[in-house]
Amino acid sequence: MAAVENIEPDHAELLRFISAGSVDDGKSTLIGRLLHDSKSIFEDQLSAVTRTSNKRGMEKIDLSLFTDGLQAEREQGITIDVAYRYFNTPKRKFIIADTPGHEQYTRNMVTGASTANLAIVLIDARKGVLTQSRRHAYLASLVGIPHLVVAINKMDLVGYSQEIFKQICAEFAVFLQGLGFRSIEYIPISALLGDMVVERGDNLDWYSGKPLLDYLESINIEHDINVLDFRFPVQWVCRPQTEEMHDFRGYTGRIESGTIRVGDAVTVLPSGLTSRIKEILLYNDSFETAFAPQSVILTIEDHLDISRGDMLINGGEPPQITREFDAMLCWLSEQAFDPNRKYIIKHTTRIVKGLITRIDYRVDINTMHQEPVNILTMNDIARIGMKVQQPLVIDAYAKNRGTGCFILIDEVSNNTVAAGMICIRES
Repeated sequence: MAAVENIEPDHAELLRFISAGSVDDGKSTLIGRLLHDSKSIFEDQLSAVTRTSNKRGMEKIDLSLFTDGLQAEREQGITIDVAYRYFNTPKRKFIIADTPGHEQYTRNMVTGASTANLAIVLIDARKGVLTQSRRHAYLASLVGIPHLVVAINKMDLVGYSQEIFKQICAEFAVFLQGLGFRSIEYIPISALLGDMVVERGDNLDWYSGKPLLDYLESINIEHDINVLDFRFPVQWVCRPQTEEMHDFRGYTGRIESGTIRVGDAVTVLPSGLTSRIKEILLYNDSFETAFAPQSVILTIEDHLDISRGDMLINGGEPPQITREFDAMLCWLSEQAFDPNRKYIIKHTTRIVKGLITRIDYRVDINTMHQEPVNILTMNDIARIGMKVQQPLVIDAYAKNRGTGCFILIDEVSNNTVAAGMICIRES
């Protein structure tokens, strides 16, 4: 096999972001503007949306139609689900999740935000900071999105007022102080007319920052992945049944965090067995180094009892091995939580049975107040205690999103009913 120095990490070239805001704040129009002005629309899409806009008697193209992918959404004039869109510029690749503004679709925002690097919260310059603005920012922080852009939209409807922009920024900044974002950027825009979205336009000369797309292209997301703590959940044990490779035993999976090199010592959890990395393989090549979030095959120097659901670690702060932990839980199912029901927990590549032992409180996502409850219904977010039958290898979600999250699956229906973010108990 041909050897090279290392596998180049690809997370730097891909930015995943969500757009969120109150109803009619212009989320779909903003994404349509990004796609249209960055020339990321296919000709047939452009023609179809142009025809639809003309049928509706519009003088200009309705940019929101580029993201309203379902016919039902178009007929009702609202966005009711998460719409994913993809586009590229010469500097970066993008995946956008357009999330609903309605409170009853909290679960959709949590789903769309779970892998995002950045959140754009839109605020209507005429309305200012609303309850939903705070709610979306809180949810973005809850699911660990490190970067926040506050896009103050419809500046054309307030005369491009610098004073209104400053007032909204000052008010929202007070609320955002305790939410733990790594970076926060405020950008005045007009999604409808295009000011400060892809091009600067001529109406916001007083704003010295970058247009939105320039900011998205240049923001540094290299440190969004934990590069210190190596975590490799084993997805599959690869043992080809061929004459040439009858002795081969490789462990396939995705590196959730950290870096690994040939010769590095690794510990297998939960067993605690140790060995060293012999090879790092990808397709038909071998490599000296691999990084998160690469999917690779690892071989080790010793024949150890390793199976799907085990985790290889190296260096950094060790994870916890436990049967009990606390978590923030978003209830996704239309069927309410049943305290007498057992659930299946899927954490990384490990699947175990468990139950919710207690509900500490539910968060009122409009007021951020903590309310005592004994039941959870769809879209509820709560602090809970979990107990599982076999030990899990966990990190705090705030430290490691890959090994700090899990889903709950109903044992009877096999439906996913909740998504959880682990909180490590302080001793």
